[in-house]
Amino acid sequence: MNFKHEINPEKLPQHVAIIMDGNGRWAKQKGKLRIFGHQNGVTAVRDTAEAAAEIGVKYLTLYAFSTENWNRPKIEVEALMTLLVATINKETTTLLKNDIKLETIGDTESLPEKCRKELAEAIEKTKHCKRMTLVLALSYSSKWEIINGFKNIAEKVKTGKINVDDIDENLIDEYLCTKNYPDPELMIRTSGEHRISNFLLWQLAYAEFYFTEKLWPDFSKDDFYQAILDYQKRERRFGKTSEQISNQ
Repeated sequence: MNFKHEINPEKLPQHVAIIMDGNGRWAKQKGKLRIFGHQNGVTAVRDTAEAAAEIGVKYLTLYAFSTENWNRPKIEVEALMTLLVATINKETTTLLKNDIKLETIGDTESLPEKCRKELAEAIEKTKHCKRMTLVLALSYSSKWEIINGFKNIAEKVKTGKINVDDIDENLIDEYLCTKNYPDPELMIRTSGEHRISNFLLWQLAYAEFYFTEKLWPDFSKDDFYQAILDYQKRERRFGKTSEQISNQ
């Protein structure tokens, strides 16, 4: 079934966020090491980014590596960093072909120097692309982001640059990693887990959640389109009643 043709281009989420979960379990099911799952997950990243760009999504944020992931076995972390470098190097051409800009959020200074170098080069090469922005959340956690933001606000309050009474949602938004992007309207998580794992806690306040049993390496373009179709069937109320929405 071609789900793409059922999508209403007038009701697209502007920003989709994805927790790419299940690489390790996918590999285990096949009797392989966890890194084998991460390697095969790259194809799902490519297909999903292309699918999002093709239908007109403007921002796609992928949870690629959390601050908590540093606690995984050293050999897996090292393999992930090596894979990240190789993938960025290889996929920059694909990003350019699809007119996709690459950006990152998170504590990227904690990444190995080679990773930072490859990221910086890819970001520079794609900075003029306009079709879609692909945001990689790397060494990211929402609690880290919020704490860091409030520390910066507190410092400006201390020096008199910000008045306490001026602190509101809009001001806090300006001190988060995502200040240049709209909040996601849709968050997808693969692998059957029903939690958001310290991902965009502030930004997902009014997002629609879509959970699928598919493990990330098996996630296809059609799976992405199905998630969009599910989103389009939902009523976005933002605390209002259905009657209020229908009367607008």
